[in-house]
Amino acid sequence: VTMKLWSGELWLSYELALRPLTLVFWGILGARALDNGLARTPTMGWLHWERFVCNLDCQEEPDSCISEQLFMQMAELMVSDGWKDAGYEYLCIDDCWMAPERDSQGRLQADPKRFPGGIRHLANYVHSKGLKLGIYADVGNKTCAGFPGSFGYYDIDAQTFADWGVDLLKFDGCYCDSVKSLVNGYKYMSLALNRTGRSIVYSCEWPLYLRPFHKPNYTDIQQYCNHWRNFDDVYDSWGSIKNILSWTTTNQKEIVDVAGPGGWNDPDMLVIGNFGLSWDQQVTQMALWAIMAAPLLMSNDLRQISPQAKALLQDKDVIAINQDPLGKQGYYLRTENSIEVWERPLSNLSWAVAVRNLKEIGGPCSYTIKVASLGLGVACNPGCFVTQLLPQKIKLGFHEWTSTLKTQINPSGTVLLRLEQA
Repeated sequence: VTMKLWSGELWLSYELALRPLTLVFWGILGARALDNGLARTPTMGWLHWERFVCNLDCQEEPDSCISEQLFMQMAELMVSDGWKDAGYEYLCIDDCWMAPERDSQGRLQADPKRFPGGIRHLANYVHSKGLKLGIYADVGNKTCAGFPGSFGYYDIDAQTFADWGVDLLKFDGCYCDSVKSLVNGYKYMSLALNRTGRSIVYSCEWPLYLRPFHKPNYTDIQQYCNHWRNFDDVYDSWGSIKNILSWTTTNQKEIVDVAGPGGWNDPDMLVIGNFGLSWDQQVTQMALWAIMAAPLLMSNDLRQISPQAKALLQDKDVIAINQDPLGKQGYYLRTENSIEVWERPLSNLSWAVAVRNLKEIGGPCSYTIKVASLGLGVACNPGCFVTQLLPQKIKLGFHEWTSTLKTQINPSGTVLLRLEQA
């Protein structure tokens, strides 16, 4: 038996009756968020999509097709190469893992050739490594790649994922027949996951699919999702990273204050260690994703990542900014002479500051910052210690509130600073 979406008064009364049992709210900057005890800091892990997309050809490309083997290899490397110790905890499957049809009882099933042990077996293996497993499904009738969607099957799919030992669900928004179905579906799946009794991080694409038609209600979205995509898929290109950052600065008044422990804006995957970004552009993505309190979900091939990219992704000081327990998302502050400044409040009255060079011509640019202009004017009042974290760590020493701070930033690069009270 499958459960169809309910509508009207029946749906509303059912939802309201369940909500007190499954959801509680907490306040941050006047906002409220899903409190399922999860994602108290931004989720960290590995996600297959950008790097491996929907490669189903395991005969011709056995090392890069979407298969049990791929995820087991990544799980092994996440432990042996220090990723788990750095905080990357979730190994996430994206689209194209499914068989083309549900089983005789209406349950999703993994492709039997590419996942011969099934998802339960893979979850057990991932858990044995001290990691957690993420999986992918879709709120509509089909996934974006055309595999079975969850519309009409929310309860059975949530229970299936729980029975398999899944720890995170990425819920996409393709092939949904109406905005009402989209919104109700995302809400329903959140409640269905909670009713399983298993702790499952809920990663939504709700505002991304809603935005072309309606302005997202983030107060609503926060109540149901642990993180949510707002903008287009990331590509392995500098243009893609720039577009995501541009969209974020344009819309930050709407999205920054709704982020916090339990719920985060998701600008999509880290593509560091792939093919499309220069070194300075990789530094920029890492620095700005830390400032934005973004989920750090890498999409790369851990079997052949460069030592330089690995060191950047595992940089404990940058990760500490991303994972700061205060849980406030940073924001764009200003642009001056093609230099962009971002800042983020941290715990213990500290601040992170990112200085980004928008130029893509010429050599490094010098930029002098008035210390009093940073951190709402209080970051260094009366003084602070400044440490440059990226592109390399340098202790810049004590700075008084009335002093200036000079930086030098490569084209398309970023300097990331940490300011700590004296």
